[in-house]
Amino acid sequence: MKFEIFAKEPKTNARAGEITTDHGKIQTPIFMPVGTVGSVKGVNQKDLVEDVKAQIILGNTYHLYLRPGMETMQLAGGLHKFISWDRPILTDSGGYQVFSLAENRKLKEDGAHFRSHLDGSKHIFTPESIVDIQRIIGADIIMAFDECTPYPCDYDYAKKSMELTHRWLARGLKRFDETESIYGHKQTFFPIVQGSVFKDLRIESAKTIASHDREGYAIGGLSVGEPIEEMYDMIDVVNEYLPEDKPRYLMGVGTPVNILEGIARGIDMFDCVMPTRNGRNGMLFTKEGIINIKNVKWKNEFSPIEEDGASFVDTKFSKAYLRHLIVSGEILGAQIASLHNLSFYLWLVGEAREKILEGSFHTWKNEMVQNLSQRL
Repeated sequence: MKFEIFAKEPKTNARAGEITTDHGKIQTPIFMPVGTVGSVKGVNQKDLVEDVKAQIILGNTYHLYLRPGMETMQLAGGLHKFISWDRPILTDSGGYQVFSLAENRKLKEDGAHFRSHLDGSKHIFTPESIVDIQRIIGADIIMAFDECTPYPCDYDYAKKSMELTHRWLARGLKRFDETESIYGHKQTFFPIVQGSVFKDLRIESAKTIASHDREGYAIGGLSVGEPIEEMYDMIDVVNEYLPEDKPRYLMGVGTPVNILEGIARGIDMFDCVMPTRNGRNGMLFTKEGIINIKNVKWKNEFSPIEEDGASFVDTKFSKAYLRHLIVSGEILGAQIASLHNLSFYLWLVGEAREKILEGSFHTWKNEMVQNLSQRL
């Protein structure tokens, strides 16, 4: 994997770059739609390319491991072929899901022992097996197995958790470096910074993972309930110690405002289920602010979703029609809302990139944050 930075915004730490993988280029900053089980919920691949303009999507090791399973995945030729997607894919290691979804989980030095949330069957994830599973899935960018430290937690727990993540990282890197891609394209391994909201732990973790000199780095354990300013503080702290010439991925974040503030702090990659999950429940993100389309005020509002007449999907449905679909529980309503939100997120990071290249990101970002924070 190659990463090139084309411009840096002088008043912030924002940068515009490009990641090159064997499945194509990714212009950064970028948002990655979440396709947890091999599909971005409610959105087909054609729409992801043509309307959303997704350059990379995310899959999840935990869910794909349980269903359809690695035998099916390998027989299919990997996730790209299984889902008919020829662009880059990133896989989360499944650490967050083990600690949030799995039943009767136990963390031990060898790995995480857990029962499937689907049928209660017993499993173990180790740093080595997670690499093996992600080799079979075949994602272009794969993640280290870590513990996503819960919030709140005390300092001692956060420290022990971080140290376990670092020991698991060393084992995962060893397995990654000793093995090859199964399907002929190159794969890249990202370590993950942990340390909860404790500055000294975040610094120690950032230094530790940077010492391994990989092609990119992720920041985990944020957007898990901590105050928003603490999240921003931790991003600032960590990015002082991560290499400037490598992409930085902030995991599981977040709102449009979170994304703009993350870009301003030097983040290049984002993912979050919010555009689709919130869309299915009637929340729309627009350039003017947030719309709860279920509100009765939209019942007879026949203007397009965007007030300036624009739409982020080809068909310009009215607010009234979309509200009707959502309150009626029609699948089409969830699809339209998801498509709109995903397209808006990709528009937002694309616009941010253009502003960075122009040198006007700082002013534009401040104006956008005000707009995006409003509820219409």
